[in-house]
Amino acid sequence: MADPAFLRTPRLLRERRAVAARVHDWDEVYRPRALLPIIGGQASRCMDCGLPFCHQACPLGNLIPEWNRLVSADDWRDAVERLSATNNFPEFTGRLCPAPCESACVLAINADAVTIKNIELAIADHAWEHGLEPPRPPARTTGRTVAVVGSGPAGLAAAQQLTRAGHAVTVYERADRVGGLLRYGIPDFRLEKHRLDRRVDQLRSEGTEFRTGVAVGTDLPADTLRARCDALVLAVGATSWRELPVPGRESAGVHQAMEYLPLANRVVAGDLPVSPVDARGRHVVVIGGGDTAADCVGTAVRQEALDVRQLDINPQPPAARPLTQPWPVHAKVRHETTSHEEAGELWPPRPDEHDIRAYAAATVRFDTDPAGRVRAVRFAEAAPGSRAPVPGTEQVLAADLVLLALGFTGTDHGSGLAGQLGIGLDARGNLARDHRFAAGPEGVFVAGDAGRGQSLVVWAIAEGRAAAAAVDRYLTGRDELPAPICPEDRAITAEDLPPLPT
Repeated sequence: MADPAFLRTPRLLRERRAVAARVHDWDEVYRPRALLPIIGGQASRCMDCGLPFCHQACPLGNLIPEWNRLVSADDWRDAVERLSATNNFPEFTGRLCPAPCESACVLAINADAVTIKNIELAIADHAWEHGLEPPRPPARTTGRTVAVVGSGPAGLAAAQQLTRAGHAVTVYERADRVGGLLRYGIPDFRLEKHRLDRRVDQLRSEGTEFRTGVAVGTDLPADTLRARCDALVLAVGATSWRELPVPGRESAGVHQAMEYLPLANRVVAGDLPVSPVDARGRHVVVIGGGDTAADCVGTAVRQEALDVRQLDINPQPPAARPLTQPWPVHAKVRHETTSHEEAGELWPPRPDEHDIRAYAAATVRFDTDPAGRVRAVRFAEAAPGSRAPVPGTEQVLAADLVLLALGFTGTDHGSGLAGQLGIGLDARGNLARDHRFAAGPEGVFVAGDAGRGQSLVVWAIAEGRAAAAAVDRYLTGRDELPAPICPEDRAITAEDLPPLPT
């Protein structure tokens, strides 16, 4: 290979809007169309490996080297076709996925990985801008009916695949709008909702029907719904949030992240004039270390909090890939989200330090005022392994709004949906299913976080596609829809590797 592009072209990412500008609106944080001037050169950095580990690391099995090569050749139409072959919603994954594919890029062994996520996003946005994402209704129908419960990424992906296969699909959503956590859990500064709306419009044009405001299991008995259709797909997510059982948890001003974020999204959508749980003028403490915690930070910034701090019980990750997590593992390394960049610039803990996060921080209790409202968070150093508070290390943070972003422990069992259908639960509280996504009762399938547990949007889409293939096979006996994964498949992790020699 003469003068390969990755030797002469540095890795470049898309440009963010200035913090001072973006914290005053809810628009996406990146500059519009900032990708196009650089994306062809970035795609040319791909080595088109004989064994593309990026392809293996992607739950969707995206054909990454193929569309990299097409973009570098300025063949956008074919690049859109290759991306759409494996991913129903690349404009979502291009914005929300943590890109395990880039961790597995062969170039990343000793250099900067190809900007796969940005290239994917550029292809997706180009497709919409140039009319390359038309509705694709089926040429013929099968006469079979499928009900999909839940309209998050797994439910939407399953519905689109099954509709395009010719089945009559109806999606049931308990909220007032379609989209699940894409609608009410992800802030607009990460995913503007017009992008979700146009996908839903596409599904409707293809023939998918939507019924919102219907809670299956309560408003509509699940067994009644099952009797009305030929197959049922449960894509209800993992919405049972994890609690923090410490003294003062019941104090006013302590809220779950999924109580806080949906209300903020409704304000942006124009449903509410102001959120009942608003950070304006408050000292905010976010407890948790994941993407949802970062979303709470960015939302509080835009609501004009007095300041924001975050407590993460996990140790501070290293800045670079550790030896215990070698390539192609998706390593746990320290990274700064756009929300942390904003909060750190506005409220730096110290003049030379802009990270608002405290690591290895175990919450001890919430202090309250005489009226029972939270006024401070007490935390201590978390002991390695046990995560128990270390005596003598306690600190105090002023707080009159505390947000718990601790993840989810399984699907919501309050609806009675599982009991009505006779579905069991696995050891983690998820809906039990087999390797073909079947839940036990005849014709009932489980997709996404409801069966997998809390995971990534890319896994939800992949599971929706694979579950759709299983449903189509059940209804017709054919084997035509692509099935990229089975429930046991996952990306390589450090636990898969042999121990390092001592």
